[in-house]
Amino acid sequence: MLRVALVNDYEVVVRGLAAMLRAYRDVIQVVELDLNKPVTQQVDVALYDTFASTQGDRSDVHDLAANPRVGRVVVYSWVLDEGLIRGAIENGAGGYVSKGIPARQLVTALQEICAGGSQVWVDTQGKPAVTAGDWPGREEGLTVREAEVLALITQGLSNAEIADRTHLSVNSVKTYIRSAYRRIGVRSRTEAVLWGVEHGFRPDRLRVRGPQLPEDGSGT
Repeated sequence: MLRVALVNDYEVVVRGLAAMLRAYRDVIQVVELDLNKPVTQQVDVALYDTFASTQGDRSDVHDLAANPRVGRVVVYSWVLDEGLIRGAIENGAGGYVSKGIPARQLVTALQEICAGGSQVWVDTQGKPAVTAGDWPGREEGLTVREAEVLALITQGLSNAEIADRTHLSVNSVKTYIRSAYRRIGVRSRTEAVLWGVEHGFRPDRLRVRGPQLPEDGSGT
């Protein structure tokens, strides 16, 4: 049984991850959701979701890896650049897993990483990437990448800063911005920020313990 903490700035993201893993509660126990809060319980894995957060080679992962309560940090990301993966491992991450693999393979990856096996899991075996979990704005029709860019706009980042954080080109960022604006019916960055604030795109700050307990039994 692996004890796992899920780490991201957005509650909907970590709750989506917890829901993905619920079918595997016989081998994975999600004991804590951490949103801009340090992990406080002893865990085998802190699964760090990079949605609208810094990548694995930055200080967030380094600080998480330095937490004595965390056995291993595993970065969970769409970005599969070899240099970035290597940078994350050198930064203290114990593993790096693609968000394009299904939940069953994610569980296998976490087990293998904790057992000292392969640290990097990015092979989708030629299958289409899986869009799993949840993200803010999904119910409005936003794709995960559009939502991520909109979340970073809501946080006040410039296009260049968004490109740096997501490892997208500036042109790709602009493309996601245009498509996101069309989906939510806004025409300017100011309108997009206001929309984002009203629809849950500001980072959360709380800790939720025991999210795999009965639905009414989890606490903050």
